[in-house]
Amino acid sequence: MRELYIANKNYSSWSLRPWLLMTQLGIPFIEQLVPFSQQGNFDKFRTFSPSGKVPCLVQKELVVWDSLAIAEFLYESHKSVWPQDSKARAFARCAAAEMHSGFSALRNNCGMSCGHRVQLHQVSPALQQDLSRLSELFEQGITQFGGPFLAGPQFSAADAFFAPVAFRMQSYDLAFSAIARDYLQHLLALPAMQNWYQQALAEPWTDAAHDQEIASYGKITADYRQLS
Repeated sequence: MRELYIANKNYSSWSLRPWLLMTQLGIPFIEQLVPFSQQGNFDKFRTFSPSGKVPCLVQKELVVWDSLAIAEFLYESHKSVWPQDSKARAFARCAAAEMHSGFSALRNNCGMSCGHRVQLHQVSPALQQDLSRLSELFEQGITQFGGPFLAGPQFSAADAFFAPVAFRMQSYDLAFSAIARDYLQHLLALPAMQNWYQQALAEPWTDAAHDQEIASYGKITADYRQLS
């Protein structure tokens, strides 16, 4: 059985991607959640991941330590990971790769925290550029392939890669075009996304570094985490 190593569901956008992909498509795995540590994560995560980062998929002696590589590895045995149509598949792969390597302003200014609601101090030009590009990308996919998912009627890895954007939209009330917002709301409503969200709110762990970074970019207006 495959083991998927992830970190806190409240914060770890990278962990969400393969977790959602496998959960939504019914690909069996054992979840191994290793919380972030105030003392640092590299040495602890190195016990299962060569990069010292999450996510990491372990299948017997095989280790796959990158989210996009995990998607491609799973595609070898589960063809539903990417769309069947070649044009849709090419678009989905390009979109996922763009998310995997880009949108740094969104990542830096709007760190994922499922439980927080934040009013940003400002929307910088770099962040607005990222939001505009995302709206453009989502509109292109929905218009070209008919929706409701990014590359057609079926959920694929591309949708898993943009799932953290949906949580960021919810947490920071980010402005997207109508088509883009409807798409992200559709992702939020998926049972697997709701499952992740509820588990994130119920986590007993917090991470001061993540919380401080979030507070540095905006005013925290609500915290829905069920902390004791």
